[in-house]
Amino acid sequence: MHARSGYNNPMRLIIQIPAMNEAGTLPAVLADIPRVIDGVGEVGILVVDDGSTDGTASVALAHGADWVVRHHGNKGLAAAFQTGLDACLRLGADIIVHTDADGQYRGADIPRLITPILAGEADLVVGDRQPHNLQHFSAVKRSLQRLGSQIVSRAAGIDVPDAVSGFRAYSREAALRLFVGNPFSYTVETLIQARRRRLTVAFVPIEVNADTRPSRLHRGNWNFVKRQAGIIVRTYATYEPLKTFFYIALPFLLIGLGLLLRIGWLFMVGDLNRGSNVQSLVLGATSLTIGGLIFLFGVLADRVGDNRRLMEEILYRQRAQQIGAGLSPGLDVLTGAMSDGYPWEQLTPPSR
Repeated sequence: MHARSGYNNPMRLIIQIPAMNEAGTLPAVLADIPRVIDGVGEVGILVVDDGSTDGTASVALAHGADWVVRHHGNKGLAAAFQTGLDACLRLGADIIVHTDADGQYRGADIPRLITPILAGEADLVVGDRQPHNLQHFSAVKRSLQRLGSQIVSRAAGIDVPDAVSGFRAYSREAALRLFVGNPFSYTVETLIQARRRRLTVAFVPIEVNADTRPSRLHRGNWNFVKRQAGIIVRTYATYEPLKTFFYIALPFLLIGLGLLLRIGWLFMVGDLNRGSNVQSLVLGATSLTIGGLIFLFGVLADRVGDNRRLMEEILYRQRAQQIGAGLSPGLDVLTGAMSDGYPWEQLTPPSR
């Protein structure tokens, strides 16, 4: 079997490909992946079969995959992504490239994608499809992609030209640090996580192939926008709870403060008895109280966030310890239950 002789080489690249009923497209995708890349001693391919019913696992092994990790039932893209990261780390990957099984991304762009990591300039590299130039995207989709990337840029604190590109490269450090919690997709959450965990993110322009089929991830543009918006809000609130609750509390604080200042000014100039100001007084006091309580929730959430950061550090060290223990890439290591509770198994092809 190829991709084995250099296991002790200090630089091992593993390309992970999540697949669900992709027996028809996988052979071409696998054949397109380069097996020799400058700066890399060894290239391996791992396919994550997310509960396929069309023989995807067998097709993957027959057409060049070195390993197949199979979910017992469909768990979704985010779960397949996390399973792939964990399996690649246990297989000794120094760099992990994530690509899709539908043939959208070109294997020829993999060397360009990993160059910033090889040069020590980035921990996470995203392939920028330059969606504003993609002619097979509709005008609505191009506009939504641009708007979404701008919102993610604000949430992540970096310039993000293509927020939902799935063509990405991760250093070992980035793969150890990132952990996807939502069940829908990994793209937006990992970008925000990466910046909050002080990882360096880079973007490189790539070319893409035309769509071979409609996306199976969502039911149209608006469904995709709705679900990604929920991920952005939840992820940002998780890592910036004090800012999030402050922004929510701010309108109440301003309204309450404005009404109470108005009452104070009327009292100073002696006009407080002109008409009834009871409503303004009650509304102002209520609004100020609500705003203060919301801000207090933010302070408490920020303190809870300290525990989350501690748990993330424990998870990071636990995963690093598993890798550092010299675990072999055999069946005994990769067969079992994932930390998220999803049952899975690992398959290897016969010797080639």
